[in-house]
Formats: sequence, structure tokens, C-alpha cells
Amino acid sequence: MKDSRTLLRESGLAPKKSFGQNFLVDAHAVRSIACASVPDAEVGRAVVVELGAGLGALTSELAARARLLVAVERDRDLVPVLARTFGEAIERGSLELREADAKTVDLEGVFARASDGEPRVLCGNLPYQITGALIERAVQSATFIDRAVFMVQREVADRLLAAPGTKEYGALTVFTRAAFDVRKVLAVGRGSFFPAPEVTSTVVELAPCRPPRAAETNTFRALVKGAFGARRKTLRNAWSSLGSERIAAAAETSNIDLNVRGETLDVVDFARMARTLDGER
Repeated sequence: MKDSRTLLRESGLAPKKSFGQNFLVDAHAVRSIACASVPDAEVGRAVVVELGAGLGALTSELAARARLLVAVERDRDLVPVLARTFGEAIERGSLELREADAKTVDLEGVFARASDGEPRVLCGNLPYQITGALIERAVQSATFIDRAVFMVQREVADRLLAAPGTKEYGALTVFTRAAFDVRKVLAVGRGSFFPAPEVTSTVVELAPCRPPRAAETNTFRALVKGAFGARRKTLRNAWSSLGSERIAAAAETSNIDLNVRGETLDVVDFARMARTLDGER
């Protein structure tokens, strides 16, 4: 297919800063993301949702590997470009193009169309300003997908991959790793995009834990948010709003030291504390 610069010029379009549009133009990066999303053993069987199809560079590679690709793009100016580029695949029914918001598109409805044994994959080059919301959507979808492959800002990837006790470790780490194992696929430099962004990027793969490390209950969320919302406080103080006596009793049962900071706990520690508190009710 034509490169992004040519497609933009021929269509009389320009990248939109308001949409965070930085189009991936590096062929090696595109190929690597597509292969991580649909490994060779799954070619022709996977059902894939691409969040933010853009001008279709990744879409083209995914369409060649998936059994069904649903390409989601909210920019109404880009949708006709994608429709022209992928007209044959759309006509065959192997590619569906949806003008929709990635934050609200019906993922469960799409993946319900996968037959038994067909991998269900979520992928995309995530705009910085909505990265957190889309990772949260992936966490909510962990029960019915087999993997998610995302391009994110390097600092976000560092947080997803962080170990307890490091400055990068935080609430995003815990909530994501409650549902997923995370691995780094590749680093992507600024020159791999048009226009070049101000930040470097990293591709990560999220593989659902079966069963998840923690159930994202209201109690679990309150513990995690409390611990990292007051990051410099000890857990005794950070969790005081949840009831000091109740927290002290649950911590003793859960073998949690309330004199440490929340960044020292791993996911299973938060999960154990939440189960103890919920069991008291």
C-alpha cells in the first residue's frame, strides 16, 4: 500500500494534533507488531480488533494474518481513505471498518464472533492522551481476549513493566498486572513516525493471567488507589480512611506490614488484603 505521506497528500489531509496522530511509517516496526499480535501459528485463525487504524499501515499487515480484522477509526476524514485502500478485503468480509471511538466500541460483541479455538486479539498504536483509558478497557476485557499488543509511550511501558519498590511502580502497574503478564516486544524511535513525536515509544504485549492475580473489586481498587494516592505515606496512614482498626486487623491476618509504603507491595499482596477485608463483611 502507499505510505502515509503519500496518502495524506493525495487526500488533502494533514495529521491532527487534537487526535494525537503520529502515523507509523517504519516497516520493521509494523511487521513486528503484526507478528506479535498474530504469531505465525495463528495466521488465518485470529479475530483482531485494531484500535486507531489511522492510514492503515498496521491494518494492512494485520489483514494479511487475521481471519477477521475489525479496524476502528474515529477520524471521519481517514475512514474514506481506509475504505478505498481496503475495499477488496471489506468486500470479501475479512475486514470490517468501523467509524467509532476506541474507548466505547463494543469489544465483547466483536470477540463473541470468534469460534472456539480462534485467538482474540486487541492491538493498536495508542494516542498518549487516552492510553490510560484504553489500557483500562483491555483490563476490563481480559476475560474474553487472548492477548493485547499496544504501542505506548516509553514511560508508560516502563510503568507497566516496573517491579515493586521502583519509582515507576504504581497504580497502573498493579491494575494491569492483576489481569495480565506484560512483556516488552520492541522499542520504537521517534523517526519511525510521521510526524515525529516528541517521545519515544515501546510495544508491549499483555497476556491474560488465567485465573487473574486479583479480582478488581471495590475494595481492591480502594486499597490500590489509597496506597499510591498518598505514595509517601505508610500504609497505616494511606489506608486510614478505610477504618484504622479494621485495616489493622486485616493487615495482621494478611501478613501485611502497615509501616511500609504501598510501592513495596506486589499485586498478590493487595489482592490478599482485599480478600481479607471483603471476608470480614
